[in-house]
Amino acid sequence: MASKLTWAADAFPTSLDHLLLGCNDLQRGIDFVEQQTGVRAVFGGVHPGRGTQNALLSLGKLHYLEIIAPDPKQGEVRQFQQIKDFTTPRLVTWAAHPGNLDEIAKKLSTAGIQFEGPRAGSRARPDGRMLSWKALAMDDRHGLVPFFIEWSADSPHPSADAPAGCRLEKFAAADPKPEELKKIYRTIGIDMEVDQADKAALRAVIVGPKGRMEVSS
Repeated sequence: MASKLTWAADAFPTSLDHLLLGCNDLQRGIDFVEQQTGVRAVFGGVHPGRGTQNALLSLGKLHYLEIIAPDPKQGEVRQFQQIKDFTTPRLVTWAAHPGNLDEIAKKLSTAGIQFEGPRAGSRARPDGRMLSWKALAMDDRHGLVPFFIEWSADSPHPSADAPAGCRLEKFAAADPKPEELKKIYRTIGIDMEVDQADKAALRAVIVGPKGRMEVSS
């Protein structure tokens, strides 16, 4: 049996940007989060060429929840393909905002860490405004290692105008080899809690006006 995760005060990385909660149907994911927290996420847009769409909910300044699901209009899901099987929402991975990604890429190269990017990304909001960013991806170890994101200066952070009322209380990882994972986190500059468990997993607790929502990968 996996051991229970333990938590420290404000137990989530300071550089956390957003959590990705996957579901096979976007409305089902939105309904699930609203039933648990009392706050309804709003449609954010689609990811052209990746086969996904999303809905967003603020978790406080510079932190938000992204509910991500297949976009029926695009057909094939090319990223996070496992979400097609998630009838109950589950954490897929997470993103961190460590700063200038070109500088981060140099540091990772010096440390001998393989990565892809930075690559440009964008999506149109329902109001027509374009959001743009750069992202850098590493070996994610079942989603435990985040991808890094740097938002363009002219793009508002999604947490700024997504529905408010929720906050992230706890976010941590579990792994059969916690010390190994902790070493990876330290190398990439992530202050992440890691607990011993039989299986690798992410786990989060989000608090809203209706109550606490616990989700895991």
